[in-house]
Amino acid sequence: MALTSEHTVWFESTFRKLVENVERAVVGKRHVVELAVTAMISEGHLLLEDVPGTGKTSLARALAETVRGTSSRLQFTPDLLPGDVTGISVFDQARGVFEFHHGPVFANVVLADEVNRASPKTQSALLEVMEERQVTVDGVTRSVEAPFMVVATQNPIEQAGTYSLPEAQLDRFLMRTSLGYPDHASAMRILDPARATRVEVPAIAELDAIRTMTSLTHEVEQHALISDYILRLVDATRSATQVRLGASVRGALALARACRTWALAHGRAYVLPDDVKSLAEVVLAHRLILDPEAEFDGVTQGAVIGQVLLDVPPPSPRDLT
Repeated sequence: MALTSEHTVWFESTFRKLVENVERAVVGKRHVVELAVTAMISEGHLLLEDVPGTGKTSLARALAETVRGTSSRLQFTPDLLPGDVTGISVFDQARGVFEFHHGPVFANVVLADEVNRASPKTQSALLEVMEERQVTVDGVTRSVEAPFMVVATQNPIEQAGTYSLPEAQLDRFLMRTSLGYPDHASAMRILDPARATRVEVPAIAELDAIRTMTSLTHEVEQHALISDYILRLVDATRSATQVRLGASVRGALALARACRTWALAHGRAYVLPDDVKSLAEVVLAHRLILDPEAEFDGVTQGAVIGQVLLDVPPPSPRDLT
């Protein structure tokens, strides 16, 4: 559909309402909530990596409750099996046929809690559905309903009994972010005795509205110089001295897709270099594999992206007109 000024105003207003609704449960973290909603509209998946007790599960649950669709929660443990994720075929003796029992991935928003606690075999059960929006069991392929989003959480400091996510799966997450601790004012609001321990988040968006918002992002103008800027950033991650493996083409596509949503959420039908700068770290950092020496020296993936942003000049505003 052609993108009009009315579409832009509606998108910006609806985006703001979605963010404010999720903020009922997640206090003082508006930027992270905006990133989560951006990931959902961009048809991407979100990895929340943070220390315990910062609200990772609350954010994922609130995001699921905001959409008037289906949601499911999977607690990943070492004994979880792939069939517990995708579903299994069970023999119906009365009818003499195998009947498929759908797994938790057949939902609009899937919360994969502590995803790094499951075995690699179980983690890999998410690969197909995250990339292709379908599940294949016993040779039969079944599609999941759009919108579809996996919100995974993991604790980066508690590594006993965990299995690090493989690079192929990390690359399927549109964004990786963290909540961090709330500021003092937000913490005071959380500790208010009048605030319910479990905040109810009403559903305010129909699935059709989310699908419409996604289709509108496809019409956002992205100048060729913006695409060139994204590719130069990605290329720079591959040649950085501290990096063993840089961002993939999937990373460049993900950054472009997220930037179009981010621009429309801020009332613009075109992408600016500032949109790319705002999202580069959360979209690209988790796709980098650092050299062991760099990790030993305390270099982080986010620091590498920060340096790349300093080294790669953006297009000038004059050239974009």
